[in-house]
Amino acid sequence: MPPSVKSKYVSRRPDAAGRVAYSEEENAIWAELYARQKKAVAHAACEEFLQGLELLKLPEDRVPQLPEVSAVLRRATGWEVAPVPALIELPLFFSLLAQRKFPAATFMRRREDLDYLQEPDLFHELFGHTPLLTHPHFAEFTEAYGKLGLAANDEERVYLARLYWFTAEFGLIQKAGGPLRIYGGGILSSIGETDYALHSDRPQRKRFDLMDALRTPYRIDILQPLYYVIEDLRELYELARLDLLGRIAQARRLGLYAPLFPPEASADEASYPPRLPATRPVLPPDRRAA
Repeated sequence: MPPSVKSKYVSRRPDAAGRVAYSEEENAIWAELYARQKKAVAHAACEEFLQGLELLKLPEDRVPQLPEVSAVLRRATGWEVAPVPALIELPLFFSLLAQRKFPAATFMRRREDLDYLQEPDLFHELFGHTPLLTHPHFAEFTEAYGKLGLAANDEERVYLARLYWFTAEFGLIQKAGGPLRIYGGGILSSIGETDYALHSDRPQRKRFDLMDALRTPYRIDILQPLYYVIEDLRELYELARLDLLGRIAQARRLGLYAPLFPPEASADEASYPPRLPATRPVLPPDRRAA
């Protein structure tokens, strides 16, 4: 989200034990979101996500407390969840990831934003992202991404944002001989996009190619016109071991592809973070002419 955009939400301050006193309404909203999304992803999410969701055993009737989620993640992969304000600066975002701490704003969306929220709330972060952080390949990729972000300059971070968008947020996966499934947290926490990503004939679905993903513009406020498909989460693990800054330099020389969305979209609409059901860091806008 561009620096000019302010959040209408304020994160809740945890107490000394790291717990937040959520209201009955907030707990009810979590329960409603969890019930419908758990049903929606049962035959849509990849096996690794479903296994992680089962391992986490997120409460279904109330907002989870971050310490209880972190306890499971630490045992699985050494990760934890760190409470942050609704918007944080990039150095802190990448620094947390590099330390295996996943930043999560401790607020729940309001009922009027139940189906769509441009900035990620706790439901998006915990339901959409933490299940895969129990998987070693995804955990390694996310840590490496954080370290890379710390080493990158502002221009390079724009390209890193595209990489994260087309993988961790809106990625699809299809193992050899298997059905198409979802692993991206931006899809798996969105009731509308879960069905759309797999079953609509409107979006394109292409085999993931790093250079293509780095050169593809995106918008945060629409259902995606294009999804990239990997064959295995190991691809992310291997991706993190490439010279990604070198590949980004190559992508910058080649230039961006023509956008697949209406040209009248403003620069702000193509910024990071994603068109979620729900922002985390303030990243530069996606510069289509870069």
